[in-house]
Amino acid sequence: MGSSPKKITTTQAVVVIVNNMLGAGILTLPRTTSKAVGTPDVWISIILSGLAITGVGIILVTLCRRFPGKTVFQFTREITGSWIAYILGFAMIIYFTVIAAFEIRVMADVTGMYLLERTPTWAIVMVFMWIGIYMLSGGLAVIVRVFEIILPITLVIFVIEILLSNQLFEIGNLRPLLGEGISPVLKGLKPSLLAYTGYEVMFIMTAYMKNPKKSNKAMSWGISISTMIYLITVVMVVGSLSLDGIKTRTWPTLDLVRSFEIQGLIFERFESLLLAIWIMQIFSSYTITHYCASVGIRDLFRSKKIQVIMYALLPVIYVTALMPKNVDETFALGDLLGNTSVLLFAILPLVLLLMSLIRKKGGKHA
Repeated sequence: MGSSPKKITTTQAVVVIVNNMLGAGILTLPRTTSKAVGTPDVWISIILSGLAITGVGIILVTLCRRFPGKTVFQFTREITGSWIAYILGFAMIIYFTVIAAFEIRVMADVTGMYLLERTPTWAIVMVFMWIGIYMLSGGLAVIVRVFEIILPITLVIFVIEILLSNQLFEIGNLRPLLGEGISPVLKGLKPSLLAYTGYEVMFIMTAYMKNPKKSNKAMSWGISISTMIYLITVVMVVGSLSLDGIKTRTWPTLDLVRSFEIQGLIFERFESLLLAIWIMQIFSSYTITHYCASVGIRDLFRSKKIQVIMYALLPVIYVTALMPKNVDETFALGDLLGNTSVLLFAILPLVLLLMSLIRKKGGKHA
């Protein structure tokens, strides 16, 4: 893979955003938001979060379009000067590296709990990482092609499984609407942020788009599709398991699928099928964040050897993935990442955009 990867289409950019967003967050989203909101209005928080993130995402790609063909690690230097650019770039590289480790750790925890009991976490992590590096070595074109295969399978199976769970659904679990006003809904915005991380991949992908002018469209569609899936999930999980039933469950989305079976079908229990596709989905998030961290190091330090960088990151991601001692510590790491993403990918793009306009850096929109 050279220093200029194959260009991606607008549709492929949407696929990358959706694949990156639909990672570990969906397995825990109903529990984290339900705990924060405390009323059945969780679904309103999801819609508001989606709208807010769409706005943030459009600011991000507007900034990227001012510097055609450059990633955030390359154009930040023009806006802020070298020293600040190195600090910001380094912070983003650490973020992408840690989120790659978080995704792979969640994948290992879920796999160990439901599919490969008594298999050591380190063994599961190592296997997934080596498969990931094999895919990454093919470059962006290979990553995107794999994503294009994974996403339709995920969406079809997900929709089927959620629709099948409607036998448990009770609309009464979603009432009363705004029984305690709007303030509980606003409390649900913060915990849903981790589930919405993933759009920041466009800081890198916009540089590789065939038509960067359509990056707004790609961002809007990517976040909208993810929001719809989150919304359907939360409504079905809360409506089926009830608010109190969710708060005590670690993986409520999986518990919903485990709580029903259909007699006479090839599969009577569906959680293995959901797990199989969701492991692919979390694997997607891991690979693209590992790739973004590698691109970051390459562009920040002006290196040409991205393959070497990818392999060098393996032990770092591996050690970070094994740091949390249990599921609670993994979730705490997830919360930290959610908070960090607000600073790096919600506030920072706006500041950089304003600075580039004031200092007249970057061209017109590409």
